[in-house]
Amino acid sequence: MDVFQTPEMAWAAIIAAYLLGSIPFGLLFSRYLAGKDPREHGSGNIGATNALRTSGKKVGILTLLADIGKGALAVAMTEHLQQDEVLIAAVALAAFLGHVFPIYLKFKGGKGVATMFGVLIPWLPWVALATFVCWLSLFKITRYVSLASVVAGIMLPFVAWVLGKLQWSSNHASVLWVCMILGALMVLRHGENLKRLWAGEEPKTRA
Repeated sequence: MDVFQTPEMAWAAIIAAYLLGSIPFGLLFSRYLAGKDPREHGSGNIGATNALRTSGKKVGILTLLADIGKGALAVAMTEHLQQDEVLIAAVALAAFLGHVFPIYLKFKGGKGVATMFGVLIPWLPWVALATFVCWLSLFKITRYVSLASVVAGIMLPFVAWVLGKLQWSSNHASVLWVCMILGALMVLRHGENLKRLWAGEEPKTRA
């Protein structure tokens, strides 16, 4: 099926993905289920890790699933309606940017780890799996979510390349560029965590 036959419709899909990605589920779940604003507790982040630490396991799990789900939904719907790789890549990036820079919260959002995996699952499932294994392995060893996330971000474009899903060609260059942007932004968003890791002040996650 190919419904995005005009530039206007393609841009509508990209904007819709951004708005979907902007939904701050961590804030919504924390407020309505725990009566807390995650921006005022812990690391001040609206993502699943801070939601878990400040509002409990239920809120943390719901936030994780919702942040993954919004990225996956945006890409899956686009793939169902349009097979153009450039548009799918643009929608994936838009959903991720929505989470990191949400319009609803004055562009102050999360770090994008869960939403990154969300956009990858329907789009590049083997890349998602391999990157997750990398993340999980390092987390199990260190118990630092932030360190595992930074390494996963660094590894993402390399994993995609090694698996042969992407090539430096006119057909797939956009996909690889998006993977590089996702990984780079994830690393940059963890700047404060890296400083705390270096100082030995970063909290570990036991749950």
